[in-house]
Amino acid sequence: MKLTKERIIDAGMAEFAESGYHGLSMRRVAQRLDAKAGSLYYHVPSKGVLVRLMADRVARQAYDAGTAALAALDPGAGWRERVEAQALTLRAVIRRHAGGAVMFADSPKVLSDGALSVMERLLETLRAAGVPEGDCAVGADALLSHLTGFVLQEQSESPEAPVGPEDVAALLERFPLTVAAASAHGEDEKFLRSVRLICAGLATLIP
Repeated sequence: MKLTKERIIDAGMAEFAESGYHGLSMRRVAQRLDAKAGSLYYHVPSKGVLVRLMADRVARQAYDAGTAALAALDPGAGWRERVEAQALTLRAVIRRHAGGAVMFADSPKVLSDGALSVMERLLETLRAAGVPEGDCAVGADALLSHLTGFVLQEQSESPEAPVGPEDVAALLERFPLTVAAASAHGEDEKFLRSVRLICAGLATLIP
């Protein structure tokens, strides 16, 4: 099959999902494509460029999904609904990609157009809501940092410690509030409520 930039990105994302950033290499990507590493450089000149292209793919998918979600909102929807639409679709997209949270978190550092577009639109939403100029950037960054951290925990493959009935009883006795909080909501509801809490904080800054 013909070697293309899109196929290289596909292979790069598959390798990234298994090996992470430090395990990713052009040689390993080439092996996945049954090609020589040197042949990749005609399409993608370096690992750094490959990482940027992978991050940009995830971010662009998120941006496009956000565009569709915003278009589906009632014309009279407020800024909070617009923030929620962007946050929910962004979470859904990066969850579809193994390692997606890490890629998206790194995407601004590699100057991904897609990630910068996501940030720009969120900033525009907050500014239009009346959030003071100096607080828009902090608020948008807080939302995106929370989102990527949330999905990073969801995508974590750390081994879980075995917990028996006696362990649960002991934990409940020692940490009753924490145990109750952990089981109070499903992940989807927890994420939505967390976004709404951040928005509630931002709303207090609006004159």
